Amino acid sequence: MDWMFWIGLALAFVLVALWYLPRVLTKRGYGWLVPYFFTRGKRRPPREDEPVHVLLCITDHYEPKAGKASREQGRARVEHWVREYPRQFDRFRDADGRPPQYSFFFPIEEYEPEYLDALADLCRAGYGEVEVHLHHADDTPENLRGGLIAFRDLLVERHGLLCRDRRTGQTRYAFIHGNWGLCNSRPDGSWCGVDGEIPILLETGCYADFTFPSAPDPTQPPLVNRLYYAVDQPGRPRSHFQGWDIGRRDIPEPSLLLIQGPLLLDWNRLKFGVLPRIENACLQATQPPSMERLDAWLRARVQVPGRPDWFFVKLHAHGAPENAHDILLGDPMVRFHEALARRAAANPNFHVHYVTAREMYNLAKAAEAGFQGTVAEARDYALVSNIKTASRAASAPGGLRRSTLQGLTPPGSLLV
Repeated sequence: MDWMFWIGLALAFVLVALWYLPRVLTKRGYGWLVPYFFTRGKRRPPREDEPVHVLLCITDHYEPKAGKASREQGRARVEHWVREYPRQFDRFRDADGRPPQYSFFFPIEEYEPEYLDALADLCRAGYGEVEVHLHHADDTPENLRGGLIAFRDLLVERHGLLCRDRRTGQTRYAFIHGNWGLCNSRPDGSWCGVDGEIPILLETGCYADFTFPSAPDPTQPPLVNRLYYAVDQPGRPRSHFQGWDIGRRDIPEPSLLLIQGPLLLDWNRLKFGVLPRIENACLQATQPPSMERLDAWLRARVQVPGRPDWFFVKLHAHGAPENAHDILLGDPMVRFHEALARRAAANPNFHVHYVTAREMYNLAKAAEAGFQGTVAEARDYALVSNIKTASRAASAPGGLRRSTLQGLTPPGSLLV
């Protein structure tokens, strides 16, 4: 009966490995690999004769004071963006005749009126929109709720930003969590403090979260290359680690839509000549945009059922500091837009659409509802920008009250 012993031992080893391995991978930031391999059949490049509408959205964790920069250095960073963005990119147009769009997720704790005034002018000129970013630590639900409401209202009333629900008129905003810590998801419990962030975000008008992917950080959810809904799991962190794909009919309410960027293993860039690197949709000095990367983003097939011709490509960056300017405002990004234009001219089935975070949400909701019209017709499907009709208030408060922001500014650390 020795063979039975060895079979039993082997089965026990397999069971322990199946239990232990995902936990080790998750702790080290690779817990997403298991479901990633199980979805291998979904990932494939589009064919030449397949209609492809690239919905290209750049979401920037836009932090003028990153690295403990002074107010003056932050001002210079913003002024550089406002000056260079139109100069570099106004000559490009997408399939709908629009220039490249940029979504500035501005951190609550770095608010300076002059920064937002300048970005609002850039947005009113037709180059993008501003949304909400937040770094916080050891926070409380009450403080979080108050800070989000105050900043939301300030962006609307002082700067004419954000958007409104077409049906109800409610102010809405998109959200990125600093340090990737949505729903208190960091293993050490740092950089958040509020397990139940989802209901607070929904209550204060958040229409979607754009935080992820965060790999190889351990905050990366196991759900990858998907647009999905998450609901609060009372008393538990990481509620967004389980979800319901957009387009399903059994989605519980209230739920928050998570719009993720592509996440893949890159076998074209090997570490030590053996291990694949991670393609995580990040734009930075070591990861400049390229057509090779675009092909990878398309292979991820982040899509909504019913619109297989729409490819949701959500990228992220940290563009405010000087070390990002050469990539995001310089030749690498210019060459990327030139290459996009060449491919669109050469292939009548290939179309590029520059979209903001709000427009990407609108397109996702339109596709979910079965909309079969054009991208241009669905850009304002559910949410309408305030920028089109807003004018800056002549007299407005100079900033958030200190009591409102108390606890939202974390002690020194690298903010991401």
